[in-house]
Amino acid sequence: MTIPADDAQQKIETYLGSVRARLRGIDETDVRDIVTELRSHITDKVAASGGATPARVHAALAALGAPEELAGQYITDNLLAKAEITRSPVRILDVLFRWASLSVAGFFVLLASIAGYFLGGSFFLCALLKPLHPGTAGLWLIPDASGDSTISLRLGFSTAPSSGKELLGWWILPLGLVIGCGLVVVTTRFAIWSTRRYRASRPLPGN
Repeated sequence: MTIPADDAQQKIETYLGSVRARLRGIDETDVRDIVTELRSHITDKVAASGGATPARVHAALAALGAPEELAGQYITDNLLAKAEITRSPVRILDVLFRWASLSVAGFFVLLASIAGYFLGGSFFLCALLKPLHPGTAGLWLIPDASGDSTISLRLGFSTAPSSGKELLGWWILPLGLVIGCGLVVVTTRFAIWSTRRYRASRPLPGN
């Protein structure tokens, strides 16, 4: 049984209204584009299936998923699109924090990025602090009670380990700057690459 066009459109508009209400944090212009794209996608799918029957309209909407789930996909995609056009670690981490709240994949990318930025920042800061703490800042090899040794990157705010050995000396200054900047660049590229891969693996309706 074909349902009246007005009833079919009302059902579609009700669904789109639920999606729209959940697209928080997205620019209004983008929200309008999303709703227009979804409306076109739904009507094309219903028409291609043979006309607006209750079952066909229901199937088209069910294929998209619940409004809150679909809105969450668009919010995630919008966040990741912003991450792809920035090179600011602060901005990227802000996006990754929000992605991590929406996806397990985002959580692991966030952990890896935090580790990369933290290590890169530590090397960079150590190099900057070496002239201020020449006897304590640097990369140290420190033996423990069991006879094993650990490598520690120290910023110089505490006393030098009595049994430790500094490994690089003043070489930490150029190496720390190079390694620190390199780690920040690599981490940024990893984060952007991860967001692109995730977006490509989860195409949105109409894409």
